[in-house]
Amino acid sequence: MSRTSRLAGRDYVVADLQANLGADLLRLPHVLRILAENVIRQPMGADEREAVLQGFRAWLAGGRSDAEIAFLPGRVLMHDTTCTPALVDVAAMRDAIAESGGDPRGLSPILPVDVSVDHSLGVDLSASPDAMRVNLEREYKRNGERYRFLKWSTQALDGVRVHPPGTGIMHTINLEQLATVVTTQTIDGRHWAVPDTLIGTDSHTPMINGIGVLGWGVGGLEAESVMFGMPVMMRIPEVIGVRLINRLREGVSATDLALTVTQRLRAQGVAGAFVEFFGPGAATLSGGERAVIANMAPEFGASTGYFPIDQATLAYLAQTGRKPDHIAFVSDYARVQTLWFDPQAQPRFTEIVEIDLAEISISLAGPRRPQDLVAPQEVVPALEAMPQPKSVATGLPRFPIAIAAITSCTNTSDPRLLVAAGLVARKARQLGLKRPAWVKTSLAPGSSAAERYLRRAGLLEDLEALGFGIVGYGCTTCIGNSGPLLPAMDEAVRAGTVLPVAILSGNRNFPGRVHGQIDAGFLASPALVVAYALAGDADRDITKGTLTTTAEGTPVDLAALWPSGAEIDSAFARALDPVDFAQAFAQASASRSWKELDAPASAGFPWDPSSTYLRPPPFARADQPGRLGHYRAHPLIVLGDDITTDHISPAGQIPSESEAAQWLIAQGEDAQDLNVYASRRGNWEVMLRGLFTNRTVVNRLAPRIAPGSTIHVPSGETLPLWRVANRYRQSGEAMVVVAGERYGTGSSRDWAAKGLGLLGVAAVLAESFERIHRSNLIGMGILPLSLSAGEGVEALALAPGDMIEIEAMPHAILPRCEVPARLHRKAGHAQSLVLRAAVETALECATLRAGGIIPLILGRHLTAPATSFTVSGEELPGQARA
Repeated sequence: MSRTSRLAGRDYVVADLQANLGADLLRLPHVLRILAENVIRQPMGADEREAVLQGFRAWLAGGRSDAEIAFLPGRVLMHDTTCTPALVDVAAMRDAIAESGGDPRGLSPILPVDVSVDHSLGVDLSASPDAMRVNLEREYKRNGERYRFLKWSTQALDGVRVHPPGTGIMHTINLEQLATVVTTQTIDGRHWAVPDTLIGTDSHTPMINGIGVLGWGVGGLEAESVMFGMPVMMRIPEVIGVRLINRLREGVSATDLALTVTQRLRAQGVAGAFVEFFGPGAATLSGGERAVIANMAPEFGASTGYFPIDQATLAYLAQTGRKPDHIAFVSDYARVQTLWFDPQAQPRFTEIVEIDLAEISISLAGPRRPQDLVAPQEVVPALEAMPQPKSVATGLPRFPIAIAAITSCTNTSDPRLLVAAGLVARKARQLGLKRPAWVKTSLAPGSSAAERYLRRAGLLEDLEALGFGIVGYGCTTCIGNSGPLLPAMDEAVRAGTVLPVAILSGNRNFPGRVHGQIDAGFLASPALVVAYALAGDADRDITKGTLTTTAEGTPVDLAALWPSGAEIDSAFARALDPVDFAQAFAQASASRSWKELDAPASAGFPWDPSSTYLRPPPFARADQPGRLGHYRAHPLIVLGDDITTDHISPAGQIPSESEAAQWLIAQGEDAQDLNVYASRRGNWEVMLRGLFTNRTVVNRLAPRIAPGSTIHVPSGETLPLWRVANRYRQSGEAMVVVAGERYGTGSSRDWAAKGLGLLGVAAVLAESFERIHRSNLIGMGILPLSLSAGEGVEALALAPGDMIEIEAMPHAILPRCEVPARLHRKAGHAQSLVLRAAVETALECATLRAGGIIPLILGRHLTAPATSFTVSGEELPGQARA
């Protein structure tokens, strides 16, 4: 099982992959080698180990396998708006343990949990020297109660570490500070060298795959189970190999490549699969460039976007200030364990997609989805295909740039991309160019080191001159915290005289996500964001003709501003100092505002009954009733394709006229400053009322009714969804949700599933599910059911009064089993439906039978806490506290 290896001058125990897998080892993709190493290390008998290894060998035969494995990650990564609901669950579970006579302190994480406070910063002020200070002050003022709760968790729960506001975005912090690539563990008194692995409660966790660390995004409910020692149960995944050849051309960025990869792989269909990049082209990309591509894994639908360890990994570690002896340790381990990347090798993959880097060109994605790749000349036709303004505004173009934001970990974690944007700004400043008055600009880097290296290169002043001063270090515009539009734009949008456009260096552009008043959004490189800000409108091919004019009337085109590769290299060399990263992070971590927050020191959290931010959820109990069984259900809401978690559970500003706002105002909150939904995720009352209220949601039961509402069939009334659900629950009537393709795409937010659980939904029927949301539904005990081809939303044409009968008895639910169902029409006739349980593992079946993850966790802790547990009669490994 193991052997001793000399690594960076010291002896370590390592899993003996070669002895266990022999010649098959080099045929496996690197991601499966890491999974195999993880399983081999677990305590098990010889026969059990051989059965697991046989699963990997069987995978090699066909590129697929039904064999289940138990993956034990080394750590958990969270951010403030996913960890708050998870930690609220934990606090409520501690209450349940105390009420049962147990010791609540016994429920504490087994694994290290890092929390980044990055999702609550808003761009209230921009293009001002005071912007960063003002935005941070307002962040603390709005979220102080929630932040005190997070600080309580660091004192009450083992292993929870919170990185305060201003330290950066979680994925950038992971890249620059937390990730070790290879780490050590003490097992039975012996010092092991093992790969750094993790799960994260954000779908963009795979960004860390760019430097050879295996990790992926999960929902908060699954993270709760893992932090308490349960494994991630999974089938050995399909692995799509993306072969990269040649190299990127002059003027083409990692962003352009990432958007192209997203379009190609989404079209290929890689949902739920692992993706691994290989081939000679991969070797030409830096660690920072690889991280940009890996970040977009959820956008192309995969679990991972993995780049194996090689010299570029080591160079990135050195660039960000890691110590030489640790870099040598990583290098030695990767070579000894056959995890080192060979650009000429071609392991076995389930499928292979080839991308020629030399064919990539300057690109954008939009205006509604990140997989919709457009060339610059295709932007105008894409906008013209959208609903147009009813009249034309005076003094504004028809497609004005309302927001131009250099934002998100995706494209601000690679310093070269920020340097390129700074060089565009420098050339524009030298020509005296200004942005139009209606364009709201902002710069929110993922790293607090960005200020240092941009200033050292002399580029920060150039960016500030165009309005791209640093507004703070957080996700901001990319997650909808873009703040108010500028007055001229806001007036025109409210009057309906323009089609406003957002241009951002983020990863998502769903209608209404970036800003509640903006449906058209394009993803682009930071340099292109600056160019569009200068142009002020999207009614152009930005690569051709005049971009803008100088004060003297001289036309300026993009080519006059676009930096060469040599210019970027030169500025990059001047900008970077490896000591910046640790020093800037340490300075930001020593936040006086964070230190001055007072927090309770008790084992149980002292809930405030009047709080509008933190309330113990009703489902955080061991005695939750299961949702499986035989029932007839009302379709509560019927939806089309591409319903994202943003559509289901919004994150942005709470509108003052909404149901959630009315509840908050009734509790005494200020109608003019209700904060964002994401900040209220510790309060189930608010989140329940926000479900499906995105203004683009159409309920096909009655397409003209307001978003977030439905028909109560017995009375015929149109009411808010949560009120109708409450009536059905009170009368003992079951409910389901029906949807089209790619249901639950987008972010990992577990409230998209928790909300349905609170409504009382028993099952979701969809043509296809996105992986993380499917897992979250199961975590709430909600059965995901796949509709068969020919029986989708369009074919079913459900109407109020139709009922769906489902026979999902607990003992009958097995991975990917058929589930008998019948559709009973209001008119009286019925038809059979072919449904399949979108359930992958025995643990998921056990979770559904238990009523969800929380009853499973509480049941384990209230009976016999252990480092293993039983599912369907099989004992599975867990993790013990180190």
